[in-house]
Amino acid sequence: MTANHTETERAVIAKRVDSGTADTSEIRDLARAAGYEVVGEVTQTRTEDPAMHVGEGKAETIAATAAREDATVVIFDNQLGPYQTYNLGNVLPEDRRVIDRFRLILEIFGQRAQTRKAQLQVELAELRYELPRAEAKASLAKREERPGFMGLGEYDESRERDIKARISRIRDELEDIEQTEQHRREQRRESGFDLVAMAGYTNAGKSTLLRRLAEDLDIDENEELHPDLDTTAESEDRLFTTLGTTTRKADMDRRDVLVTDTVGFITDLPHWLVESFKSTLDAVYRADLVLLVVDVSEPIEEIREKLVTSHDTLSERNQAPIVTVLNKIDRVDDEELERKREALSALAPNPVAVSAREGENVDALRDRIDHELPPFERERLVMPMTDETMSVVSWIHDHAHVDTVDYGEQVVIEFEARPKIVEQSRAKAGDLVAAESA
Repeated sequence: MTANHTETERAVIAKRVDSGTADTSEIRDLARAAGYEVVGEVTQTRTEDPAMHVGEGKAETIAATAAREDATVVIFDNQLGPYQTYNLGNVLPEDRRVIDRFRLILEIFGQRAQTRKAQLQVELAELRYELPRAEAKASLAKREERPGFMGLGEYDESRERDIKARISRIRDELEDIEQTEQHRREQRRESGFDLVAMAGYTNAGKSTLLRRLAEDLDIDENEELHPDLDTTAESEDRLFTTLGTTTRKADMDRRDVLVTDTVGFITDLPHWLVESFKSTLDAVYRADLVLLVVDVSEPIEEIREKLVTSHDTLSERNQAPIVTVLNKIDRVDDEELERKREALSALAPNPVAVSAREGENVDALRDRIDHELPPFERERLVMPMTDETMSVVSWIHDHAHVDTVDYGEQVVIEFEARPKIVEQSRAKAGDLVAAESA
């Protein structure tokens, strides 16, 4: 279903806005991210035309531009209905495709999906996109029209049933994968790891920040334990470099912290697409702390809009505290940063301002992470001097922050750790005492 471009296809961008001037910078970036060469653009300011989204005259202009520029695809930065796609296809020269913003995003997702989970999510989103189009084909076929053009394809009455059955199977498989991942998260908590997730829009700099926070660790020694841990997270200035999730161990003084970079949000996503990628956000929903990363160099209204949408998405199921990270402070001066911090204070109280690229203020972010995570408990254990005790002391060293160990007739260890680790330590010490007195 997802297009793969063996050679660079030439594309014309089209965009309609209700009022004002159409901004095509994002759709151009998306088109380039999908591997298209943008060779022309047509915009219109008017209310939506039910038949072709743009007016009839503008549709003719788009067709003429595609012919003149030898473009094989027209990319709309709007959501097109099945009938609009069909009608536009009839206006365009033969063998030209029409795709809308969301079809384009799905193409990018399909190209970037590396893991089984990501591939399933892409397929689920594609099927959800295709379902209303299959229904439209059924409707056109009943009217004895031949919807064999552009975007709709030939009608096959079993297609609708197939799509629904496949959606159901994918949902089941994604649920199984999520249960496995949830089990892994619980195991990590049992091992004393705090789980931190990064959320935010594409290109906010999450992958770069992950690299800054992460320890340079050799994953190989932990491969069986953590098959999903990644030695690197890509950090490029392009959209959707992170489609799946990337988890790294953070470089923290007292704590064992795993940080996960998740799929970036993107503006104006339809419900069916967000729904398909819900399970990617489970890493966020089930974290101990969420870092919401925003690009502070963007216009204030844009940042505000993104923060509102992010909070709406997260508040649905998220229980963890959220710390807003104002990234890319290397691109703004102190005055602008202060003005934006002030303007966003209701949505982002007490944010941390950093430059992931320059490494500026990243230590302050580490301190904040330490402060926001569940507090450590202090504990003092007294255990008999035995070989078994030595292995318990070793385990506590691995999972806690040890202050002192006194080896006398008995072993006295003082440490602080997550409540879960303190609980496990007590149980281990209790077993040793019980074995000694038996």
